[in-house]
Amino acid sequence: MTGNFGFSYIGLVFLLLLFIPNIIWTRKMPQGYTAEQENKVLLLFERTGEALTCFCALIFSDFNVHEWTAWSWWLVAAFLCMAMYELWWIRYFRSNRKLADFYSSFFGIPVAGATLPVIAFFLLGIYGKVVWMLISVVILGIGHIGIHMQHKKEIKN
Repeated sequence: MTGNFGFSYIGLVFLLLLFIPNIIWTRKMPQGYTAEQENKVLLLFERTGEALTCFCALIFSDFNVHEWTAWSWWLVAAFLCMAMYELWWIRYFRSNRKLADFYSSFFGIPVAGATLPVIAFFLLGIYGKVVWMLISVVILGIGHIGIHMQHKKEIKN
């Protein structure tokens, strides 16, 4: 449950699926976006969770593909969440790129741009049976989803 050290190519793929659209986003931010009023506690959780999750994704070989078992469905579910995340980004980049587009839901999942990758990495942690990943993702989720919910609430007001 603690994890086996070694490089995870699956973790690397997940991180690439996470980072590539975010890099593109830096050039296609929503109109009126600002991070100035973000809650500092949530920001601390987010940054800490980001670092820990990235670290865990790469250093535990438990995330790599093994022989097929019923447990493998956790990895399938994680990849489906990442696929939905990529589809959410495609929809966002094709939109008018307003704040409402950025904090939108996708297939009923609220603030999908924050929620889907958190769910995906959590499911990856379950698949790998790595408690450190699960803890890291919970920390990330508190901060990342919390900040997105804060922003979504602000645009409603």
